[in-house]
Amino acid sequence: MYPIDLLSPSHLFTNVLSVLNSVQLLSRKEAPGAQPTPADFEVNLQTNTGFLPEKPIPRLPEAYSAWEDALTRAQEVLILGENITQDNTKSRADGELWRSQMRKLPVISIDDLKTDKQLLRRAHKVLAFLVHFYVHSIPDQTAGSVLIPRSLATPLLEVSDVLRMAPVLTFADTVLWNWDLINPELPVTIENMRFGVELFSGTEDERNFWFGNAKVEMLGVEMLHLFNEYHSLPNVSDFASVCKINRLLTRLVAIVNRVEETLLSMRDLVDPSTFYWQVRPWFNGSASGSSSPTWIFEDGPDSSTLDLSGPSAGQSSVMHALDIFLDVDFKLQQRRYPAPSESNKRSDLGFMERMRRYMPGAHRDYLHHLANSSRPLRELAKSTPAVKESYNAVASAVRKFRDSHIRIACLYVVSMARSTAIPVGCPVFAMMQRMERQQKKTGHSTGTGGNELSLLLKSTRDATARAALKI
Repeated sequence: MYPIDLLSPSHLFTNVLSVLNSVQLLSRKEAPGAQPTPADFEVNLQTNTGFLPEKPIPRLPEAYSAWEDALTRAQEVLILGENITQDNTKSRADGELWRSQMRKLPVISIDDLKTDKQLLRRAHKVLAFLVHFYVHSIPDQTAGSVLIPRSLATPLLEVSDVLRMAPVLTFADTVLWNWDLINPELPVTIENMRFGVELFSGTEDERNFWFGNAKVEMLGVEMLHLFNEYHSLPNVSDFASVCKINRLLTRLVAIVNRVEETLLSMRDLVDPSTFYWQVRPWFNGSASGSSSPTWIFEDGPDSSTLDLSGPSAGQSSVMHALDIFLDVDFKLQQRRYPAPSESNKRSDLGFMERMRRYMPGAHRDYLHHLANSSRPLRELAKSTPAVKESYNAVASAVRKFRDSHIRIACLYVVSMARSTAIPVGCPVFAMMQRMERQQKKTGHSTGTGGNELSLLLKSTRDATARAALKI
């Protein structure tokens, strides 16, 4: 297969002529003057960590040791409330003691954290983990409500307000900020990073799940460099620039293929049963399903006004950036071919946009900046046949990635939700029964972000396919 940026002879003359004829049309798309840099949006390209910070801090100052100590203790003694049997008196007692200690904690002011983003990130992560530990360690829980004590609710709401993100566990907490360096003397590379510093289940499957997501984020740094290179070109109208763009897009195809390989490699690192029954339930946010309670923040606003779904790979800023770069229309607002199916129309069209509210505000600002580019790539490809083939190759690679994502979701969520392999005497049997009732009621399995999973994933895959242009 010849390289994507090499043109077949039959198209060479046409495409060269197209480039020459596009000079006047595209001259207005020269790189603008002084523009914000990725660093202005807390996107770290110089250190090659992208949306990950240069290095998270390992612990908050002493004034906040009560939070840190509570998180350490939670990881030592708490287990899923759904897994606590009636005769497991020790786990019941340990859990109630820990939760009572949380209720007795004073509300600690975050004023000393507000001037340092690293401290705020750590605080959000610690508090969000504590809230999820608090809610999901309660045994015999049925649908209803659970009160988040003010000792956790107040500072989490305040920190979230400063960071401009949701007051719940997010992708940023579990992946972007959940690592440290194996050897602080060595550079920051994926080989020198230990992910899953904080865990709910304590299993290697959970650690590997976070590690797999983090590998995608680190590969995504290469994408961010490419986006920056494209938007930094002096212009996109001359033949040399078009050739440069084709080379960038060819590199982007290779990166997307590596992202797909990383996703598929999760099958060798994360056991589907362990993930579904021991790890995934900890992620659930408020009213995530028919058996999930509604969270009430003591002294806080009505929960219905807050974003409380929990972490999801749909909150990955780097994947959103890729979709924006390609101008994928998830909301079906543009007329594209083929027309969306009826199932596409029934899916949660606002899901991707809603997931951005779970991102740190600075990262959301970056996406907004990228979306408002004066030289959108898809428009360039539409008007310049010499770019169209390379653009379509990227769209095809992303569609293929999303096909693989559907297969992984079926393995880890849909198949597990339908599993009947759990014996009646198993501690999670009651949870399985509740999941079955939820499926019968809705007709769909839900993802970690609270979406109807099968419809959503197929809709995003099909929206990606519709981004491709007719040759």
